[in-house]
Amino acid sequence: MKKNEFDTLLMCCEKEEDILDFARKFIIHGVPYAFNGREDEFFEFRNRISKHFSIDYYQVYIVGSGKLGFSYLKGTDFNYDSDIDVAIVSEELYDRYLKHIRKFQYDLERSRERLVAQEYRNYIKFLKYMAKGWMRPDLLPTKIEGLDLKTNWFNFFKLISYDKSEVGNYKVNGGVYKSYNYLEYYAVNSLKEYMKILNVDKETEHE
Repeated sequence: MKKNEFDTLLMCCEKEEDILDFARKFIIHGVPYAFNGREDEFFEFRNRISKHFSIDYYQVYIVGSGKLGFSYLKGTDFNYDSDIDVAIVSEELYDRYLKHIRKFQYDLERSRERLVAQEYRNYIKFLKYMAKGWMRPDLLPTKIEGLDLKTNWFNFFKLISYDKSEVGNYKVNGGVYKSYNYLEYYAVNSLKEYMKILNVDKETEHE
C-alpha cells in the first residue's frame, strides 16, 4: 500500500470502531513491509525475541514504517536509515520489569538514589510513557538495582541489529506494552492525530 492509498482509506473512517478496525488491519496485523515475501524469516525474528524474553512469539509485533513501508506522520518511505520498531505485548514481562522500577522509585523518593539532570528528564519521560501503558527502557537510568535493565535491553537489540538477525541491515528498537489494549489505544490515538493533520491540509487546499 502507498501512503496516498493509506490516507484515502483512513479518511473514510467515520466512527471510532472504523478507526480501530483500520489500526488492527494495517498498523498491527499481518506480515510487515520489512519482511515482505519472507514470512519464515519474520517468524524466526519474532521467535528469537520471544525466546530471549521468555514470552510467546505472537506477543512480538513490528510497528511503524517497518510495518507499513512508510511513516505516515513523517511522510517518509521506509529505507536503510529507518529503524525497526518492535512492540512486545506482555503483561508478565511488563510486571517483571516494573518490580525493579518500583523499588527504584521508592529509593528515589527516600533519597537513597539520585539522578543527574538529564537522567531525571529522561525518567520523567519514561513515567509518562508508563502512564500510557508501555515502557521505553532506553529512557531508564542505568543504575536500577538488580536488573541493569537499560544496559541489557540495549545489548540485546544491538545483537539483532545491522545484519545480525533475520530483519536485515537496520537498527532495531523495542518497547513493552502492558496489554494488547494499550497497543491498540496508542495506534488509534496516533491515527486520530494524523486525521486532524489531513483535515487541516485538505482545508488549506480549498482556501
